[in-house]
Formats: sequence, C-alpha cells, structure tokens
Amino acid sequence: MDHVVNEPAPAYQKAFYTIPEYLKIEKSSLEKHEYYRGEIFSMAGAGARHNVIFSNIMGQLYIQLQGKPFRPFGSDMRIHIPENTLFTYPDISIICNDIISSPEDEDTIIQPTALIEILSRSTRNYDRGSKFKLYRDIPALKEYILIDSESINIEVFRVNASGHWELEEYKTQNETLLIKAVDITIAIHEIYEGTKLTP
Repeated sequence: MDHVVNEPAPAYQKAFYTIPEYLKIEKSSLEKHEYYRGEIFSMAGAGARHNVIFSNIMGQLYIQLQGKPFRPFGSDMRIHIPENTLFTYPDISIICNDIISSPEDEDTIIQPTALIEILSRSTRNYDRGSKFKLYRDIPALKEYILIDSESINIEVFRVNASGHWELEEYKTQNETLLIKAVDITIAIHEIYEGTKLTP
C-alpha cells in the first residue's frame, strides 16, 4: 500500500544545488526528480490505473487537438517555473502555439496553458496543495486539472475573468469534462475506461 505523503522526499543530501548542477544530474539519471530552491526531490512512480487514465486522456487530447494551436505532452516533458525555481514533470502539459524553452535549458519548457495531474494516494496532498500553489505562479496557466485514480472524481481549477481560481468538480461517469482553455470536452467514462471504476 502506498504511504501518504504531503511533499516529495529529498533525493540527495547536499544542502544546496544550483540549477546547472540539478540539470546535469537529471540528464544522467534514470529516474525523474523535481528541483525547488536548491533542493532535489525524488518523484513517485505511477501505478497501473494511473497509466490507464493517462493513456485514455492523452489519446483524446491527441485526437481532439489536431489542427488546433495546442500541443499535449506527457510526463517526460520537464517544465520550469522561473518565478519560483521549480522544475517538475506534470503528468500532462498542454502548450499553446510555439514551445518556449526555459532560459536555463533548451529541453525544458515554460508557460504551459493547462496542466493535468493524475492523483495517487502518495501524491494527492502535494498535487492539491503545495504544488498547485507553485503552479499558480505560471503567468500563462489557465487551467489545472486533478484526476483521481482511486475513484471517479475530477477537480478542475480555472482562472476566471477577474483573475481568480474557481473550482468545478465532476463525480459521475455520466458527466463530460470541459477543458475550457483548449475548448474541448471528454466524456468522464472515457477517461476512466479500463480502470474497473466504471460499470
């Protein structure tokens, strides 16, 4: 059973790492790590249900965003938030128009339009709390979507006309998820297909 944690665990014991040091370590590492204010943190692995949900939603994004000025990326794409130093790997990032690389690393992107995290028992507190707070520093971010992997439950945070974040929740398989930032919809039962969470 997964252990519930609120924050990622430090991966190395050195007191402080520069961004170039982190990037050098990361490029030679077989595992993914986050970087925040000089510390490097291990990232949790993904279970089978997490991967099924990821495949379902990425397939829909790939089909529905064809011909539109948006491009979805999976968790191999690293993003950087210069405003607070965070380097991380969201489960899904959606970029509008041209890809903008981080000034620190050409293989790292900045300014995603929407981010999607698939929650597990070990990551849900972090993704809902501290990580969302850091994500809100991204000037281009319009939508943050949290998809539970243990029950049918999706939380969508959107920036409203006043610049404040609002929450919309989906809790049944008969609903349809609206990703307003890219103007597409995905049936909830399609997101959870193959997870045994739907009849």
